[in-house]
Amino acid sequence: MAQRRLRLIIGITGASGVAYGVRLLQVLREAEVETHLVISRAGQMTLVQEEPQLKLADLHALASRVYSDQDIGAAISSGSFKTAGMIVAPCSVQTLSAIATGVTTNLVSRAADVILKERRKLVLMLRETPLHLGHIRSMAAVTEMGAIVYPPVPAFYPRPAAVDEMVDHTIGRVLDLFDIETGLVSRWQGMKERSAARPRESTEDEDVAAFTQPGQRNPRGPRIS
Repeated sequence: MAQRRLRLIIGITGASGVAYGVRLLQVLREAEVETHLVISRAGQMTLVQEEPQLKLADLHALASRVYSDQDIGAAISSGSFKTAGMIVAPCSVQTLSAIATGVTTNLVSRAADVILKERRKLVLMLRETPLHLGHIRSMAAVTEMGAIVYPPVPAFYPRPAAVDEMVDHTIGRVLDLFDIETGLVSRWQGMKERSAARPRESTEDEDVAAFTQPGQRNPRGPRIS
């Protein structure tokens, strides 16, 4: 029997950060992962606002299959449709709250509910700040149900030079949760050690330079060469 391709559901909702969903689809396509996309109406509005150069049809073309968020009878609404899990990128507070309460008003929340009941992996890239107690309780509720709340907090230790690099690193770390290697993650190798020989007291600028390699970003200023 031929081995089935890895299959993931991708949800895009109305929170700011649609770039995460777009880049996720691009990376999964390159990795030959079968993707099933559902984007909410609010997610479509955010796409127009944040990625005006990208048409909805272009986004759809990145996925293996696309569903309307009102198609409650879609394949991904049933637990018998086997997948490795689901990623909601970005995840709005409304979607988080719907999942936390089990009130599945569209296909995004219904598909997420199915993933939880089938004990599969659900990753919610929650995009909201600051948080009030209701948000935190909803985050706790979905975590207790088995979901992973993954706010797309950027990592700075790789010294990113552009927003795209920060997005890529975050997407790579999310896909680590599914054991999908993307080559996008700058793996932490431990703190770089400074030379043990220090014949004199160094200046503050010298201390900064000791941790900064040529071509990397100076933490107190522009890129150095």
